[in-house]
Amino acid sequence: MQNAAEKLGLRTACTVVCLLAALPPIARAQKPTGVGTQSVTAATPAPQPIPAPASTTKATLTDFAWLEGRWRGDWGPRVAELAWFAPKAGLMTGLFRLVEGDKTLVLELFTLVEKPGGIDFIFRHFTPDLVPWEKSGATVLNLASLDPKKADFENAVNGLPKHAILIRVDADTYTARSEIIPGTGDPQVIEITYHRQKPAPEKPSAGNGARR
Repeated sequence: MQNAAEKLGLRTACTVVCLLAALPPIARAQKPTGVGTQSVTAATPAPQPIPAPASTTKATLTDFAWLEGRWRGDWGPRVAELAWFAPKAGLMTGLFRLVEGDKTLVLELFTLVEKPGGIDFIFRHFTPDLVPWEKSGATVLNLASLDPKKADFENAVNGLPKHAILIRVDADTYTARSEIIPGTGDPQVIEITYHRQKPAPEKPSAGNGARR
């Protein structure tokens, strides 16, 4: 059974799209070598030109439609995978899983919800048996700022995390950055770079081959 420190570390890793809590000492000491992945503050990759969001007086889910699809990022020996559904009926829904070897460490369900006051980012973590980690309910962050290259969600309740930032590098790459301000200890910054996973080409069926 996972102890509390390990759960906090895994929550930190996955919430980086989402949005993290606090790393245990062993995770702080780790220096991930995954492509585009960093566990400490580092320079943000230079963004490439990307389409600007619709010119409106306030943000809408249309500004986040580019997230639709499957994504993958590496965090040391761990693989982070997530999938986003397209905006529909006032929300975007996503699913995240963190895997190390043949073991699923944590699952996460999250939504972007469009409300009269703005866009909320809501998420909750689960074991592989779908037992929720958070006993007090889901975590909610509010969209604080948005421009064509970056979306910043802020936690008004605590610093776990205080900010969750999506930095769009190009059409098929983005960096999820989490800024954590724990009640005790030093602030932390964690980044994971995600790459869009293209659908595998369909293989011709035996029937089609036989007719050629």
